[in-house]
Amino acid sequence: MKIKTRTLIASFVFLFALIFAGCGEQDKQEQAPKAPENAAQSQEPAAIEKKLKAGFIYVGPVGDYGWSHAHDLGKKYVESLYPWLETVVVESVAESDALRIIDRLVQQQHCDVIFTTSFGYMDDTVKAAEKYPGTKFVHCSGFKRSANMGTYFGDLYQMYYLNGLMAGALTKSNKLGYVAAYPIPELIRHIDAYALGAKAANPNATVDVKWIYAWYGPDKAREAAEALIAEGCDALAFTEDTPAVIEVGQSHCDKGQQIYTFSHYSPMQAYGKDSVVSGQRMDWGGMYAKILKDIHDGTWDPSQDIWWLTKEKAAILGGSPEDTINPKFVESLKQAMIKTEQWGEISAYDLVMKRYEQMQQGVDVFDPFMGPVSDNKGEIRINEGEQASKDDLLSMMYYVDNVKGEIPNSN
Repeated sequence: MKIKTRTLIASFVFLFALIFAGCGEQDKQEQAPKAPENAAQSQEPAAIEKKLKAGFIYVGPVGDYGWSHAHDLGKKYVESLYPWLETVVVESVAESDALRIIDRLVQQQHCDVIFTTSFGYMDDTVKAAEKYPGTKFVHCSGFKRSANMGTYFGDLYQMYYLNGLMAGALTKSNKLGYVAAYPIPELIRHIDAYALGAKAANPNATVDVKWIYAWYGPDKAREAAEALIAEGCDALAFTEDTPAVIEVGQSHCDKGQQIYTFSHYSPMQAYGKDSVVSGQRMDWGGMYAKILKDIHDGTWDPSQDIWWLTKEKAAILGGSPEDTINPKFVESLKQAMIKTEQWGEISAYDLVMKRYEQMQQGVDVFDPFMGPVSDNKGEIRINEGEQASKDDLLSMMYYVDNVKGEIPNSN
C-alpha cells in the first residue's frame, strides 16, 4: 500500500514538472520577437542605379591632337567620374554623314543621349531629334534647340585675344598670320579677337588669313603656314586640328628664323619648343560632367544653352599644362612695353596676366569685344562703351579693321 502511494505521488510530481516546463517554454516563445511571415521577401531590394549610355560623334580622329582629341579627353574624364555611364565613340565622321551614324547609335547601340561635336552636324542633329523623340541630343557649337535637343560650347575667343597681345608685342615684321579651317562665326570671332589683341599691343600689327577648308588637314595647314611666312608673317595662330603649323614654325626656328606660334586646343608646346609662345586649351570635362549628371538625375533643361568661357575654367591659357607662357619668351614679353588707359605703361607680360585674371572673373570685368570696334570696311560694329552680346558673338561674320581681305562667300 505504501509502495502504491509513493508511486502515485511520484507520478503526480513528474506530470506537474512536465506541465511547468511546457509553460515556461511557451512563455519564452511569447516573449521572443516574432519573425515576420515570408521574412526573406519582406527585405527591401537594394536600389539599382540607373545606367546611362552616351554616344559621341567626332568630326576628326581621336589622335588629331586638336578638337576631337580634346573632346575625347572630356569623355574619358566623365567615364572615370560616373560608374553608371557607358560610352560609345564614332570618330572621323564627315558632316554629310552624321544622320546615318546617329541612326546606328540609336537603333543598334541603343544610346540614351548622343553628343554631336561639330557645327556642321547641326541640321542632321535636328532631324534626328525629330525622328527619335525618346533619345536626347546635345549639339556642340550650334544654336538650334528643341524639347529633346540641347546645345553646349566652350569658346576660346578670350584666349585668342591674349595670344594676339603676345603676338603683337613680339612681332618684328608687324605681320601676323592665321591658318583657318572654315569661314563660320566661331572662327571669325577667334580671328577678330586675335587681331584686337595684337592691335592693343601694337597698333601697326595686321593679320592675314589663309583658309584651308578642313578641320583635319595637316598638309593644307603646312602649306598655308609656309605661304604666310613667305609673305612676311612672323607670328602664326590657327584653327586646325593638328600641330602642323607649329611644326612649320619650329622648322624655321631650327634654321635660325624666329617664327612665333600659338597652340590650339591641346598642349602642343612640345612640338615647337622654340616656337610656341603660348596657346589655348579647352577642358570639356566639366561641361560633359554637368550635362550627363543633369540627364541622369532628370534635371536637364535643353532650352538652356551651356556657354562656358574662362570664368567656368573651360578655356585655359597656355601651350602646355606646366606653362601659361613658354619660359623662353617670358623675358622678351617683360621688356615689351604697352601703353594702356587703365594701368599706364605696362609690360606685355603683365598685361597678359592682368587681362587673364580679369577674364577669370567674368565678361563683366573685361571682354575683348568692347567698343568701339570697326570692321575693315570702316563700319562701326560695336559702339563705344558697348559690349558685344552673346548673340553678336555667335553670328559674327566681319573682319575687324586690322584683318586684311574679305571673308569667303560673305555678302
